[in-house]
Amino acid sequence: MTHLKINVFLIGALLFTSIHVPFLVKGQETNMLQITGKITDDQKGEPLSGASIQIKNTGEGTTADQQGRFSLRTRARIPFTLTITSIGYDVREVVVKSTGSDFNIALATRTVLGNEVVVTASRVSESILKSPVAIEKLDIRAIKESAAPGFYDALENVKGVQMTTSSLTFKVPNTRGFNIPNNFRFMQLVDGVDMQAATLGVPLGNAIGPTELDIQSVEITPGAASALYGMNAINGMANLITKNPFTNQGLSVYQKLGVNHVDGTDHAPALLTETAIRYAKAFNDRFAFKLNADYMQGTDWRSNTRLDQNPNNLKSANPGFPALNGAANAAFDGWNKYGDDALAGSNVVSVGGLTIDGKANQTLRVARTGYWETDLVSPSVKNIKFDGSLHFKPTTQSEIAYTYRVGSMDGVFQRGNKIRLQDVIVQNHALQFKNKNFSWLSYLSVENTGNSYNVKPLADNMDLYSGGATDTKSATSWGTKYKNALNSFGTAHGGLNSANLAEATAYARQQADAGRAEPGTPRFDSIKNVITRINNWDIKSGSIPDAPVTGGAALIQKSKLYHTEAQWDLSSKVKVVNLLIGADARIYAVVPDGNNFVDFRRPINERNTPLPDGSFGKNVLYKKFGGFAQVTKTLFDEHLKLFGSLRYDYNPEFTPRVTPRIAAVYTANERHNFRVTYQQGYRFPALFEALSFVNNGRVKRVGSLSYINEGLGYLDNSYTQQSVINFNAAVSAQGNTDEAALANRSLLVPANLPKARPEKINSLEIGYKSILFDNKVVIDVDAYSNVYDGFLGQVQVYVPKGETIGSDAGVLAMLDRNRDATAATATTAASKGQDRYRVYTNAKNTYTNYGSSLGITYNFYRKFLVKANAAYNKMKANKTDDIFVTGFNTPDWTANITFGNREILKNFGFNVTWRWQNAFLWESPLVTGSINAYHTVDAQVNLRIPAFKTTIKAGASDLLNHRYLQYAGGPTIGGLYYLSFTLDNLL
Repeated sequence: MTHLKINVFLIGALLFTSIHVPFLVKGQETNMLQITGKITDDQKGEPLSGASIQIKNTGEGTTADQQGRFSLRTRARIPFTLTITSIGYDVREVVVKSTGSDFNIALATRTVLGNEVVVTASRVSESILKSPVAIEKLDIRAIKESAAPGFYDALENVKGVQMTTSSLTFKVPNTRGFNIPNNFRFMQLVDGVDMQAATLGVPLGNAIGPTELDIQSVEITPGAASALYGMNAINGMANLITKNPFTNQGLSVYQKLGVNHVDGTDHAPALLTETAIRYAKAFNDRFAFKLNADYMQGTDWRSNTRLDQNPNNLKSANPGFPALNGAANAAFDGWNKYGDDALAGSNVVSVGGLTIDGKANQTLRVARTGYWETDLVSPSVKNIKFDGSLHFKPTTQSEIAYTYRVGSMDGVFQRGNKIRLQDVIVQNHALQFKNKNFSWLSYLSVENTGNSYNVKPLADNMDLYSGGATDTKSATSWGTKYKNALNSFGTAHGGLNSANLAEATAYARQQADAGRAEPGTPRFDSIKNVITRINNWDIKSGSIPDAPVTGGAALIQKSKLYHTEAQWDLSSKVKVVNLLIGADARIYAVVPDGNNFVDFRRPINERNTPLPDGSFGKNVLYKKFGGFAQVTKTLFDEHLKLFGSLRYDYNPEFTPRVTPRIAAVYTANERHNFRVTYQQGYRFPALFEALSFVNNGRVKRVGSLSYINEGLGYLDNSYTQQSVINFNAAVSAQGNTDEAALANRSLLVPANLPKARPEKINSLEIGYKSILFDNKVVIDVDAYSNVYDGFLGQVQVYVPKGETIGSDAGVLAMLDRNRDATAATATTAASKGQDRYRVYTNAKNTYTNYGSSLGITYNFYRKFLVKANAAYNKMKANKTDDIFVTGFNTPDWTANITFGNREILKNFGFNVTWRWQNAFLWESPLVTGSINAYHTVDAQVNLRIPAFKTTIKAGASDLLNHRYLQYAGGPTIGGLYYLSFTLDNLL
């Protein structure tokens, strides 16, 4: 548990409660009624563990243990009604008229499909059949029966969900297009608490979420949900709901053993283990608590795709020299290699003044060698998480709960670069009150990125420190050594020509790399340990004399998120319509680290310098406030239900935004449910998108807020990256002279970046859901169209230092050889050099995407169940190019088919899932490339042993070990084979 700061006070309070509360409440129990009984199957007489027993119209209840037994204590007055439910059985109500009886309640077997109740779609309980928007739910039985290794993995089989796996510990869902590994547009809640790591800007998968033992259900809303939830829920949301200690008590233990890398291709076969424990206890109907702990460790999937994303035919390579095609490419830019970034231009040297094939004054564009990700990132990962909660019921219909949740994780995720997450800690403190009509929630989230580091500056600075500068300005520069070796080879072989150019460039690279740190050596490890501990990504040079000698790569980000919200159901007071109102407020407080986030009130040249107290300035605040009102009305004997909502959001950095949603659900013949919804949504930039100021001297990454531009000029005094690449290609082909540069100035395109504004979506959705053929078939179909305006993304631009674009000096500054300030020579003018920025900004075009999904569930024979779903997503092409590539990053078609029987033999069940998606293009600032179509098979068998309160589950994800990629630059995923043991209700 190194670096994991558990809330000792909370644990002590929980232990105190578990020991002393029984004595404190003993005097109160004289007025308590105790109801006991057993729930069984009416045909077989077998106990129904997990059956729910609720006192009707109250929040009181419990669940049956492995023997089907239950005990419920209440102050309710006789007579009252018990409602008993269990998945796969008819609901039964039993009237309690007296005490002292032991109830034997048999439930009739009946597979009632599609009768779930959900709360996420409208923020109030409603039938999933009559939800105004598409919504999917995984209940506890579906989770247990899934063939996936864990409940979070099972989300990948949900209709319309695309899962992105960055790591064993880090998976992010997405719906309806525009997928990225750091998904700003998809919200993930756990019992209403946002699970994002604020400065990283992402929901951390399930790294600090519920354990396998505590999850009750998962609800997923594809598409825009910001009309009710605001801010980030523009592409959908997932709501993870945990078990309540009043109704789910006892001690449970979970142990999973698994193995991955079974083929030994990327790593030797490796063991994965996960251990979880849950204990919950209620004392009468007033006090309860629960504790959860989970530890997982394993060997991560490896990102080791050795493809070239900058082939020699591109202008960013050397298309004029076909001898360098293929493996001989001198400007190779590998998918999972860092420090060789030729497309971004940050690791390229222009080697000029060469004579090739008898032509003088030729220039080659050469990328540094760089390092593979597998040399820079350890595959060992772990995830430790703990949560505890105290619950108190002032009345039978109200509850107050305090929850503390903490998680520590390792892993890898991809933003603009790859980030090695190591000992990242996120903590949540949440206090919640709710009753029948009113709820209030306040929480604090604390983030610390621990010992994490950025893989690109690690590779850059490793090369620069051990191999020399990426230029030709000194005898020790890597570019100088490369050029000298290249000319030496030419002299020894009768000159450089097309026949020997590939061999010559390979020789020159070998000579230039002599002396650089090599992976696997003590020197490499020693330098790596130094660089990854320094929170300054610049390296000492003539232009940055105060930077560290080795440079740095540490990712030190700390923040706090303060959030409060409340909602009030006024339906009982208004009478005419159902009225729900709510409001929320959120404040982010970011601690400036001088490298990723800075205090913008300080002068530009001081922002990266610590103050005398060691800090980098005052905390940076980012705020958002909002409120909503929702009206619903049923008409025509409840056949038609109308919805209307309006939301107001205010962020001090932008003008206020108003978000409407209107919807209608019509029910025909009691079972055919048709829906239509129109809504708008807005997304304010996430913290990193808004406020980043990454101190990396080669390419500075900056947030979207326009005041960051003051004194830098990238919004209105810059050229686009692609135009600079095209410009240098043309100039190089004409001898790389100043005259050639000025003659080709028209190739340079001013960026003219817009002032940032919130991202907007207009969404139209229609759908149909029904239960047919005597509750044997559920059909769920939807179609949507989204229009995005002001889509947020990243663009790289070039700013001439101290010059104006369009001027002669501004044009000459764009030459590759003028990357840094250069002195005048006999043939070239002096230049102040150039600055490069990667800017978060809005797209100039609007983007339309559309799609549809279909889900069918069929209970065709006894307990045999087949589920199938398919989804289609497409983006409409625009007629004009934009300032950046938006990255739809979604396959046109995805499909899942699941076949299973929860009890094909007594206490024995199975489940098999086949999953497929077609090929698609992945586009991002880091890697762009094609992702091949793939299909996988997941399978599991499970055996319940009621006498020992144990369930054994054996299974595999990707059973056939069909290796595949989910995104360009991501890990290669293969088979994971596991065996798990769950022991329920031991105490």
